[in-house]
Amino acid sequence: MKIVVCIKQVPDSTAKVVVEQGKVVWGDAPLIINPWDEYAVEAALQQKEVLGGTVTVVTIGDESTKEALKRALAMGADDAILICDPALVNMDTQATAQVLAAAIQKIGGVDMTFFGRQAIDGDSGLVPAQTARLLGWPALTLASVIKVEGGNVRVERGVEEGRQIVTAKLPAVFSIMKDFGEPRYPSFMGIRKASRAEIPTWLLTGVGIAAPVSVISWPEMMNPPSREVTCEFITGSSPEEIAETLANKILAEKVL
Repeated sequence: MKIVVCIKQVPDSTAKVVVEQGKVVWGDAPLIINPWDEYAVEAALQQKEVLGGTVTVVTIGDESTKEALKRALAMGADDAILICDPALVNMDTQATAQVLAAAIQKIGGVDMTFFGRQAIDGDSGLVPAQTARLLGWPALTLASVIKVEGGNVRVERGVEEGRQIVTAKLPAVFSIMKDFGEPRYPSFMGIRKASRAEIPTWLLTGVGIAAPVSVISWPEMMNPPSREVTCEFITGSSPEEIAETLANKILAEKVL
């Protein structure tokens, strides 16, 4: 079984994001593997333990993004690939999906491709389904249980109404929910292996596609307008007096 996990490096969720000169920046906040993607790595490793095979982790970014790949290697992934090209800037989800789909096709022989449910910076959750469409594979999103039987797969999806059970043929693309199971901690040996790993870097020419054109662009961003919030405590000698004062203030502010 050949498994690919697509991950993303994002700012730490505690980072304070601001806009400077029309660009979103997060200062010196640390960059981490997208928390949802750790569940995808965990799901892939569980499938490897049951079915055998290999797990390859793929991401798009600059050289610093290798730290996210090394985190996945430390968890137990076998290989990692960085797609790094100067042309890959300000990509929307469709452009991202085009690059990832081409990389998966270049790897070849892939049976299962895993994504986290969404990235905590963009929060769209669109890339898994868009990648599946480009590959011509089933998109089994919001998966909480996965069971492979021969060339078929059975998935339990977490939806608002409860649980939905779907089946499909492999190869397929999956996005993973937290219900799948807590991501494992990297082992000491895994951390040592990851620190020594040589991670190959692919340019777009190596992937075999031209620079994708984004449909959506963000030419300039603005900080939301600041607002002042005041809190006033209403007091009185009795509940009736407090209620009357509150009612008068509501009417004066034209809330009612």
